[in-house]
Amino acid sequence: MVGKARKTKKRKLVFDKEGVEKFALRFTEIRKREGYTQEQLAFESGISRIQIARIETARINPTISTIFTIARAMGIDTDEFFKFRL
Repeated sequence: MVGKARKTKKRKLVFDKEGVEKFALRFTEIRKREGYTQEQLAFESGISRIQIARIETARINPTISTIFTIARAMGIDTDEFFKFRL
């Protein structure tokens, strides 16, 4: 498209509040069930304690890579985090 302005679509950031809140509750439940404090999980996973706290309070939408890293650190299957209904 030489000489013509290209129309760009504005990307919409997706944040499913209900889903993120339910994930946060499930995440916290699993962390406690597995016997980790936020500090211990941060150390084991290499994810900051602040990041873990933000996940647990549904302030952020964690990436799938973050979820994989935390699951590996706790030695659990990733599907454990998603055992809830929307």
